[in-house]
Amino acid sequence: MLLALAFTVSRCIPFTEEDLSSEDRLWALYERWRSHHTVSRDLDEKRRRFNVFKHNIKFIHEFNKKDEPYKLKLNAFADLTNQEFLDHYAGSKIEHHRIRRGEKPEGEFKHGHIDIYKLPASVDWRTQGAVTPVKDQGKCIAAVEGINQIVTKELISLSEQELVDCDTTDWGCNGGLMDHAFEFITDFDNETALQQAVANQPVSVAIDASGLAFQLYSEGVFIGPCGTSLNHGVAVVGYGATQDGTKYWIVKNSWGTSWGEQGYIRMKREIPNNRGQCGIAMSPSYPIKASLIPSDESKDEL
Repeated sequence: MLLALAFTVSRCIPFTEEDLSSEDRLWALYERWRSHHTVSRDLDEKRRRFNVFKHNIKFIHEFNKKDEPYKLKLNAFADLTNQEFLDHYAGSKIEHHRIRRGEKPEGEFKHGHIDIYKLPASVDWRTQGAVTPVKDQGKCIAAVEGINQIVTKELISLSEQELVDCDTTDWGCNGGLMDHAFEFITDFDNETALQQAVANQPVSVAIDASGLAFQLYSEGVFIGPCGTSLNHGVAVVGYGATQDGTKYWIVKNSWGTSWGEQGYIRMKREIPNNRGQCGIAMSPSYPIKASLIPSDESKDEL
């Protein structure tokens, strides 16, 4: 008798081993998934996508049987290959930009003077009203929205297009790194520096979002697999630890609320590699807004 293991995570399609037992049942599950996520396909495309879906659901099923600190789910991207997903949802110019920028940060790190031993054990800017709702494909706004709220006490949901329009040196927000869209002070390859900054404000970072596990992430603390070929911009809006002591970053993504933990992912913090999980500490950017009134004399004010 088949063991009916149900995978019921928020905003996804639950399934059992019985759903995987035949082509007909898998097809019925695929149709249920398409209806749930309102995905329209013609018949030829459906057949091709069904094969991708079968591969992905079997990957999810086998992964979730393992003793891992995170789980996967049938989210809205479950009938895309990983390459198709990356082509559409992750940029390709971030690593090149880091090389072009150089390996040494310019200027003084704003939060570098803060004693790491006096930092709070956990921070979550969502609870402080400094984080807007998760968007779909807005890549480099969250940190600026956050610092604007912290200084002005007013949370404004900024338009990604406004930043693309006024940014003359970056590739906009689509795949480019965040430090040309505004003036930033940077310090990288240093999770301690990232924690110092996140304790004071949300921080823009670039990560390697490659891999099917990242694409289909559901919940828990993500530990990879992933590399350090930066291809996606996100925002770190806090940090904390699980009950068993596993430390993590709270990361706001831009793939809608059906992905991950309502649009967020927790990524392991303080790993042996000083570049951080998926390169999270390689290119952090810290937007600065020092006062309520913009100043022409300071390029660090937004």
